Amino acid sequence: MFVRLRRLRLATQLFLLQVMVVGLVVVAGTAVVLVYAQRDARADARRRVLDVARTFAASPDVLAALHEPDPAGRLQPLAETVRHGTGVDFVVVMNIGRVRYSHPDVTQIGHPFLGHVDPALRGRSFTETYTGTLGPSIRAVVPVAGAGGHVEGLVATGITTTRVSEQLTRRMPAMIWVSALGFTLAALGALLVSRRLWRQTLGLGPEEITRMYEHHDAVLHSVREGVLVLDREHRLVLANDEAVRLIDLSPGAEGAPAAGLSLPSPLRDLLVSGRTVTDEIHLTDERVLVVNQLPATRGGRRLGTVTTLRDHTELEALSGELNSIRGFTEALRAQAHEAANRLHTVITLVELGRTEEAVRFATAELATAQELTDRLLGSVTEPVLAALLLGKAAQANERGVELVITDDTALGGTAIEPRDLVTLVGNLIDNAIDAALAAPPPRRVFVTAREDGDALLVRVSDTGAGLDPAHIRDAFTRGWSTKQAKPTTPPASTERHQGRGLGLGLVQQIINRYGGDIDVSRNTGAVFTVRLPLPERAAT
Repeated sequence: MFVRLRRLRLATQLFLLQVMVVGLVVVAGTAVVLVYAQRDARADARRRVLDVARTFAASPDVLAALHEPDPAGRLQPLAETVRHGTGVDFVVVMNIGRVRYSHPDVTQIGHPFLGHVDPALRGRSFTETYTGTLGPSIRAVVPVAGAGGHVEGLVATGITTTRVSEQLTRRMPAMIWVSALGFTLAALGALLVSRRLWRQTLGLGPEEITRMYEHHDAVLHSVREGVLVLDREHRLVLANDEAVRLIDLSPGAEGAPAAGLSLPSPLRDLLVSGRTVTDEIHLTDERVLVVNQLPATRGGRRLGTVTTLRDHTELEALSGELNSIRGFTEALRAQAHEAANRLHTVITLVELGRTEEAVRFATAELATAQELTDRLLGSVTEPVLAALLLGKAAQANERGVELVITDDTALGGTAIEPRDLVTLVGNLIDNAIDAALAAPPPRRVFVTAREDGDALLVRVSDTGAGLDPAHIRDAFTRGWSTKQAKPTTPPASTERHQGRGLGLGLVQQIINRYGGDIDVSRNTGAVFTVRLPLPERAAT
């Protein structure tokens, strides 16, 4: 039976269990009501016979009749009149010797009264249940007081238990109908609850719900993507382990409104808006996240939103390094092309017998490049930064921009991660080159990198149009760019995925990671000054 019950839908099980419970409660309640009703009927019978006995015993006619030569002749009619008028089963008047002067059965007049009378002989009224000539009855015995308070006789009135039971039996149908009505209403309520539960559980059984929960919970907490589920009021309903790790959610975040979560404002605004996005880049202090958000619907009804988070921190860092390497490669290819042209020129000059001009032409640009290389290698002993600056110089020259390394540039080895140096300096130089290219000649970019007390100072300026002070804060937001989109530009989501407008956001991320600061000013063009505390100096 229990196996069959488990196979039923959860709503059906709940309905049957509720009906069983309600049925048991109704039966138990009806039984309790009957017990209390019987007890109340008996108590009511005691009060009734006691009141009748006291009233009749207090009648002057009863006391006077007790002293007449034939008490029974006078008391029997009086007693029967009271019995019929009050609805009791018997009214018996007796002397203190227990001899009856009245009784419903006239053959019992003159016979001794059956029952206890001792308390009444001592002047105290009482009630009892006793089996007499009429069967079991609830009776009251009351003394008839004479002059001076002496007991002159006794009055006993009673109602048989059979009659009490009959009165209770007449009330039982009403109680049963009330119980049946209560059971019916409760069963209807259980049916409504079960139908609502059926809709909410989609008609699934408990084993199906348990299995689904276990599987979904296992999947949610094992996938390598962060998952956030928000309801229609934009409250966080669920966050899996990976989401907690990626955005550093606090333990009590579930159930909190998205607007109150401790997240970067662009990501928080996205969660609050509930808009649909695909592969949108968002930055936290530590990570680069690719975010997708879709509405969760069922049967045309919106349930909330589902947001997935993918960690692209390493990928973006590697993409930055790859872009730098590509820049180096393009620069080398361009230099190789130029070198071939110069070599052909030198050979031709030699063939023409103009050797002095050939030597001067061959060594002129070589001296300039060697001078930059020697100065960089002498002042910047951090190999990654030196290689980056040399590569950017060649790349800028290829694009028609002069990259100037200032004379005060001097940097030894630091505890700043080389990858972070590449991202920081590389993005600042790339943005400066783009800004210089957008302005009229001369196009120059100036780079300074040196230790300034306990901090690393990096300053990059350009001869571009400069940065509007109103847009300085926006410049460090993911997706913001001064570059105009071309008609062939890919969709916004793909464009962001590729990193457009991401450079200064990554710079800000590194600054936050090291506890540094950045200042943006304007000279001829934009001037970006970054200060990063040197970890080894901070430790001492």
